[in-house]
Amino acid sequence: MTDGPALDRARIVQVLDRHGVEYLVVGGVGAQLHGATRATSDFDSVPATTEANLARLAAALRELHAFLRVGGLTDDEARALPMQLDAAALGRLDISTWRTDAGDLDVLAHLRRRDGRPMGYDNMLTRAKAAVLEGVTVRLAALDDIIASKEFADRPKDREALDELRRLAEEGA
Repeated sequence: MTDGPALDRARIVQVLDRHGVEYLVVGGVGAQLHGATRATSDFDSVPATTEANLARLAAALRELHAFLRVGGLTDDEARALPMQLDAAALGRLDISTWRTDAGDLDVLAHLRRRDGRPMGYDNMLTRAKAAVLEGVTVRLAALDDIIASKEFADRPKDREALDELRRLAEEGA
């Protein structure tokens, strides 16, 4: 798989906003909105999983010329996969990683709590807050939810990010 286009956060949030997609910003971009300085190369989101919202998300992904990002496949091979990009397909996927012409965009059905239980959009929405990203008001997952998901994932890149995120949580308390 080749490196894709550089992350264009402004274009992604503008397209999602124009389509009326309800989602939470999570992952590295979410951490940055909470004050983290660590770089990220993709945009992680947890959308509301209603059929209407997933249809809006599918339309936004189509506008961004999205195709599945699949390890071991070149972009051309991944583009050739027989993937119907619609609400039904998005609803069947717990995690989908998309290459778009505005950079990589990951769609997660949920994050995981520290104990492994899933936290979906509806679970996290009450703790989320509004934030402005590239001139667009977005819903930002709570810092504690982002921290919990990184603790559960326990990948090297997540462990590396945790000290800064925990410090930000302590400063905000």
